[in-house]
Amino acid sequence: MAAYNKFHSFVEAMAEKKHKLDTDQLRVALTNTAPGAGNQVLADIAEIVYTNLSSRALTTLSSAHTNGVYALEVQDLVLTAVGGNVGPFRYIVIYNDTAPADELICWYDRGESITMGQNETLTLDFGPNLFTLA
Repeated sequence: MAAYNKFHSFVEAMAEKKHKLDTDQLRVALTNTAPGAGNQVLADIAEIVYTNLSSRALTTLSSAHTNGVYALEVQDLVLTAVGGNVGPFRYIVIYNDTAPADELICWYDRGESITMGQNETLTLDFGPNLFTLA
């Protein structure tokens, strides 16, 4: 997966208790328009149509700290095009669906746009942690 990019507002949202990352429902949004670090909420993102896409919900595996370094681990997500094509999209955005305004957390740039054909899958592998905070 491409490099992690943090939305600037995520830091403030953490300080203002808009996120409870061990229990909140995080989701993936897909877009073909580059997000900006200044975007704050899902409404700031030009999402694609999800009619033919499987679930975009992330599963939290671990939300904990070790020696003062917090890490959020999520399960890899397999997206599947069901009933038709999905896309095109280039950017994968993570947002908090439980937070009041669907606050944004981070995004990844795939480097190029793709369109998933009928029954194609795309595995989003976030590595050992979605992110860490020190």
